Amino acid sequence: MMSNIVLYAPNVHTGGGLVLLRALIESLPRYANFFLVLDVRAKEKLEVPEGSRIRWVNSTILARIRTELFLRKLAREFDKVFCFHGLPPLLRVSAHISVFFQNRNYLGLNSLAQFPLRTALRLRLERLLSRMLRKRVSEYIVQTPSMARELTLWYQGCSDSIPLPNIKIRPFINLLPMKEPLDSVAIEEKWDFIYVADGIAHKNHSRLFEAWEILAQDNIRPRLAVTLGGDSKSLILKINDLRSKCRIDIVNLGELPYNAAIKLYRSSRALIYPSLSESYGLPLIEASRFGIPIIASELDYVRDVCSPVQTFNPESPTSIALAVRRFLLKKTDQIEPISPDAFLTMLLSAD
Repeated sequence: MMSNIVLYAPNVHTGGGLVLLRALIESLPRYANFFLVLDVRAKEKLEVPEGSRIRWVNSTILARIRTELFLRKLAREFDKVFCFHGLPPLLRVSAHISVFFQNRNYLGLNSLAQFPLRTALRLRLERLLSRMLRKRVSEYIVQTPSMARELTLWYQGCSDSIPLPNIKIRPFINLLPMKEPLDSVAIEEKWDFIYVADGIAHKNHSRLFEAWEILAQDNIRPRLAVTLGGDSKSLILKINDLRSKCRIDIVNLGELPYNAAIKLYRSSRALIYPSLSESYGLPLIEASRFGIPIIASELDYVRDVCSPVQTFNPESPTSIALAVRRFLLKKTDQIEPISPDAFLTMLLSAD
């Protein structure tokens, strides 16, 4: 009897997770032994092959509990449950459990203070579940070496002595939108920089905008396009305030469909990426494949997937601004040391 694979992806409906989920689903017609459990909020964003075995899940707590009960009944001993949403099943199942671990927030390595209260509470619960249920996991699949290292350290740091399961590094991406190199088409550079990211706290938009404010003080106003959705109201208000106060040139294009985001690279001089943490950093890979210069945080996750032309300390708006200046070949003011004699002369002078 052929074993089934349950692609279990409740709560995956936005961001890079949705992009990767779409890429997987587009490859499914060659594989008949999949059963899909998907978030209903992603229904209009996915092209599910006709005839697929599928269960759509609402976002309510009751619907999620019913789906967990359904999963326990569906998955048999020789089946595999591929938990694409990053958490093991809440209820014990007899199948092989493979967890696609793509959320660093579950490891508890970062503060949740910058998140809205509701999001912070949800993440605390998910951290707890990730720790409590990890003994049910047969294998973890991650996308970068740094994620594998952090997951290993987190696992070893837990108080109980559950053996570390297999951790596989298996990055993937939909290559089809990137078949045509940028130098084969006419490019009209509309933006100096783009930042393709939602407004979640670790994406670090606030410090990026502060860097643009610093640049404006020296009359440097590069064009920056961001892709914030309607739920990022405070960041959108900050853009409007800085545009009015400092005449910075930041434009919010709103949340873009994937194809529109891909086209955005073709009209940009560079990708800037100040995120504080990523499990993959999909825009970094996309920009690299298009040959777009990258200016990014000097962090392990960046070096895992690309070679930026400039880097910065993502916690310092000044560092971000200086990296932008270097990329734009703008002169930066640096200190010039003087001799001890000149220092003493200054110290003893009457001024």
